[in-house]
Amino acid sequence: MRSATAPRAARRTVLAAACAAAALLAAIAPAAATPAPAPAPHGSVEVEIPGPEQGDEAGSGRARVPVAGRAKTASRLSGAAREADGRVTKAIDNGPVSDRLDVVIVGDGYTAAELDRFHADARAKWAEVTAVEPYTTYRDLFNVWTVDAVSAESGTSGDPGPEVVRDTALGAYFWCEDIERLLCVDRTKVDAYVARAPAADLVIVLANSAKYGGAGYNEPDPVLGYEGISTASAGHPKSGQVAIHETGHSLGKLADEYFYPGVPGYEKYEGPEPTEPNSSTLDAGRMAAERAKWFRWLGEPSPDGGTVGAYEGGGYYVTGLTRPTDNSLMRVLGKPFNLPGVEAMTAGFLRHATLVTPRTPTDRTLRFGQGAKVTVPRLAAPDGRQAVVRWYLDGREVKRFAGRAEVRVAELWLLDPRTHTLTVTAEDRSPAVRDPEIARTLRSTASWRVRL
Repeated sequence: MRSATAPRAARRTVLAAACAAAALLAAIAPAAATPAPAPAPHGSVEVEIPGPEQGDEAGSGRARVPVAGRAKTASRLSGAAREADGRVTKAIDNGPVSDRLDVVIVGDGYTAAELDRFHADARAKWAEVTAVEPYTTYRDLFNVWTVDAVSAESGTSGDPGPEVVRDTALGAYFWCEDIERLLCVDRTKVDAYVARAPAADLVIVLANSAKYGGAGYNEPDPVLGYEGISTASAGHPKSGQVAIHETGHSLGKLADEYFYPGVPGYEKYEGPEPTEPNSSTLDAGRMAAERAKWFRWLGEPSPDGGTVGAYEGGGYYVTGLTRPTDNSLMRVLGKPFNLPGVEAMTAGFLRHATLVTPRTPTDRTLRFGQGAKVTVPRLAAPDGRQAVVRWYLDGREVKRFAGRAEVRVAELWLLDPRTHTLTVTAEDRSPAVRDPEIARTLRSTASWRVRL
């Protein structure tokens, strides 16, 4: 039910040499020391580093960090705290897990007495996410689950300084790999809590802190199947933007659009064509001629400002790679996704969610007096559109049923005892999707056998 994707091409190139990574951090993160040699691969994971707090950069490259974080023995909780620990709440219910994109939010550094605040923080952070397109349009495609991770102490390690150590459920800590704003977690502990939710396609970890920071764990989980983990401090005004940027990688499979002038090793990209939909070795002329990448959007005004073209620089490289627009959310915090980014995010949503949910089981034959019912999520699109709902009997459209959520067998005017097929489709004719392959995913279907 849950999809997994191949590792992103840019990651393989960017982390080719440890010396380049050290130079990168020295140039753009002055407060950070040169990272220590990476641990053994089985004990480490790659994460994205958020950009500096005083600035607009969405990210500052990548680092390998220990999977277990700063491993330590789990705390012994009191009886009341143990009872609350691991409690799962469906904070937003938009349908069954099979038909929705399920987001799991876990808090760290919240004691049993602070769980109400965690739930409030989770609601506030999700509201920040769904204020950004295309999350706004498709917010009814998401379920949101909260899992209560009860900590023995309140707060987050590394806040305010690296000497501060808190005893928390997920072991979240700033100053990860000596980078103050890099907020890492014990991924094994996170997974133990995420596994309690009925399903997980995306994970957000909220640290009980107002300090700026976050991290993007953007590789799909091979066991639980979620697309990635975004960590964020619950109380910082920029943390929501950091989390949304990270979902651009995990859900949208988008490349970073920022780059590093003056950093050795990143002057020019000379590798193969990237797999990400918003990064290319092509200029606008070749892109249009070859009908490649975001050629369908060239020349269109983009929500992040300006027009879609092929702007030099991206994927960390100053030259050799182009990006669709000058300053989208994949480069600058506080900006929207650009048009190719919106399309890619929409595709990511529809890998997990569907536009038709049968409320009447489809594994039985419906008879006279019975009916087929469906739920079609409401869209909150700026243009006011809704999914187009159509019904078909044996492949022929019954136009009088258009837009309905229920059709009774008696209304089909069946004149023979044969078994027939009743089908419903819901289609979102989004102007933000031009790729035919993605457009096909915006059409969902359900069918029943019917007879007199």
